[in-house]
Amino acid sequence: MLIGKKSTIGVDIGSRYLKVAQVDAGKDGYELSLFSMLPIERDVIGDGLVLNKTKLVDSLKALMSQAGIKKAEAVLGLSGHSAVITKVIKVPLITEEELGLNIKYEAEQYIPFDIKDVNIDFEILGPDTEEEGMMDVMLVAVKKTVMADYVDAVQQAGITPVVVDVDSFAVGNVYEVNYGIADKKNVALVNIGASKTNINILRKGLPVFMRDTAIGSNYHTEAIERTLNISRDAAERVKLGETVEGVPHDSVRDIINGASDEIYAEIYRSFEYFRSSIGDEDINGIVLSGGAALIKGFSTLMSERLGIPVEVADVLKNIRKSDKLALGEVAPITAVAVGLAMRRSGDRQ
Repeated sequence: MLIGKKSTIGVDIGSRYLKVAQVDAGKDGYELSLFSMLPIERDVIGDGLVLNKTKLVDSLKALMSQAGIKKAEAVLGLSGHSAVITKVIKVPLITEEELGLNIKYEAEQYIPFDIKDVNIDFEILGPDTEEEGMMDVMLVAVKKTVMADYVDAVQQAGITPVVVDVDSFAVGNVYEVNYGIADKKNVALVNIGASKTNINILRKGLPVFMRDTAIGSNYHTEAIERTLNISRDAAERVKLGETVEGVPHDSVRDIINGASDEIYAEIYRSFEYFRSSIGDEDINGIVLSGGAALIKGFSTLMSERLGIPVEVADVLKNIRKSDKLALGEVAPITAVAVGLAMRRSGDRQ
């Protein structure tokens, strides 16, 4: 479907890093031809909101320069529980055109914002398996002001936004290409960044539950910084297994595990909400991506605490990598950027 179409770049704007990726599609499948990332200051992005647009623009320009990109069409990803609402709803079985005319009326009962203040999109998932004459629809609503801030920032940085997507959908794109579609399993795609966690539960390859929470790997960093009285930078390095003078690894491991338990508890609450809202269904496996996947022992402890098998996402399982790229062990943090880069100009926004 994407063969012959011009490649876009995927721009993942997180609270700790900016990331950009380019994925080329051809007869032999996908190839990751570019990936670059750049740290940003803590006061630029918070809970999915742009807090300092000037700094964001400057950082985006620096990232494009670092990546060797002068002009590009881009796909942006958004997430955050205060700005983006995603929900599977049931509506009468009608055509896509008819739903498009009525979606605002259907959405009003599910959106906690004034309907005039949000951009709404939807995707028909298929007929409802439990109720005849109804169908399941993925509803997405994003605050107009939030989207405008991101779009304006990337435009000021010289980037042309052509599609705005949701981070959880981007991770879903990567999962489908690399793992295919499980016929019967419920698989939870859990992407844990610095300040938020995206959860996307798939049933037979289709999203049936999505939730963003304002908790992420900053919990680890802040706990280390606070307990050991070291700098933020040193805490970040220690978190990822680097040696810092005067900091014993055993004490760090206990701190990390304690912070991890808080993250697992929040994920568990989301899973319980899924079970109660969908019908007490089991989650058969977790595919973990994001910065937390780089923390030694995090995925193993996650499996023990939640009682569910956990696999660190193999982002490049079925995606070739350019010989010019040396991602090493950081591949799990590329998931959102790579998934965004798989979209193309002209895709439904």
